[in-house]
Amino acid sequence: MTTKKVLLVYNPTAGNGLFKANLDRIIEMFQKKRILVVPVRADKQAYMNEMFRMAKEREFSKIIAAGGDGTINIVVNTMMNNNVDLPLAVFPSGTANDFAYYFDIPHDIDGMVNIATEENYSCIDLGCVNGKYFINVAAMGFLVDVSQRTDPNIKNTLGVMSYYLKGVSEVPKLQPIPIRLESEEYSGTEKMYFMLVMNGRSAGGFRRIAPTARMDDGLLDVLLFREMPITELPGLLFNFIQGNHSENKNVIFFRTKKLRLETEADIGTDVDGEKGCEFPLEITCIPKRLRVNTLRNDMEGSYW
Repeated sequence: MTTKKVLLVYNPTAGNGLFKANLDRIIEMFQKKRILVVPVRADKQAYMNEMFRMAKEREFSKIIAAGGDGTINIVVNTMMNNNVDLPLAVFPSGTANDFAYYFDIPHDIDGMVNIATEENYSCIDLGCVNGKYFINVAAMGFLVDVSQRTDPNIKNTLGVMSYYLKGVSEVPKLQPIPIRLESEEYSGTEKMYFMLVMNGRSAGGFRRIAPTARMDDGLLDVLLFREMPITELPGLLFNFIQGNHSENKNVIFFRTKKLRLETEADIGTDVDGEKGCEFPLEITCIPKRLRVNTLRNDMEGSYW
């Protein structure tokens, strides 16, 4: 019987350490299905590049990314930069795991392995900002500052709650940011608090940021949160929780294939939880660029 071979890239510091503690068990489960697992830590980019360059030569059948959205982002960018056209399976073991949530990928070891060892795939779009790919979201402004100033140890301990706590403490420091948007659907100069360009539906554990977004429609969902009186923030927060904030007067929402952003302000950017690029930003959607192991084929299932 022929033995398949998969490359497993894992983040040893992601989440609560559940994956790392079960690594030997996972390897055993694959071996029982006659699949050889080659594990690689995600903390050495040079070594990862070398392994991915040899991926075709070594005849791997797929790549598995174990960690949060940031780990998946690193794996996908390494795949794209090394022209590796293999399916990707996901083991959600990070803080928020928004990408896995979109596809209803379970968090238990048995469930993750069962999906990764099957041959059900969905083709999804990727976002790209200044040459760097993202699977889920590109963000800029207030939310980015909150995320980048949240202690990683607190994130791992409190998970999504850490973002809520940090966000509340930062509200008094809110400052509007002037930004110029250019796209076929909307162009103009705005003063914003923060902005999200979504490929998926959730970010940072907030589950209904872009509730109607699809990863296979060739479009990115853009949400810009305008400067507003502080007294209107509670109403927006309520809309945010309900998932109907796109209808709020303080939110600009549209879908696009391509977007350019310019600002003279010194603000941080973020892609899938990782540090992003400097302005100006050229953001595009690349349709059907990645095959992902899912519950069933062709984007059909409970995640729709």
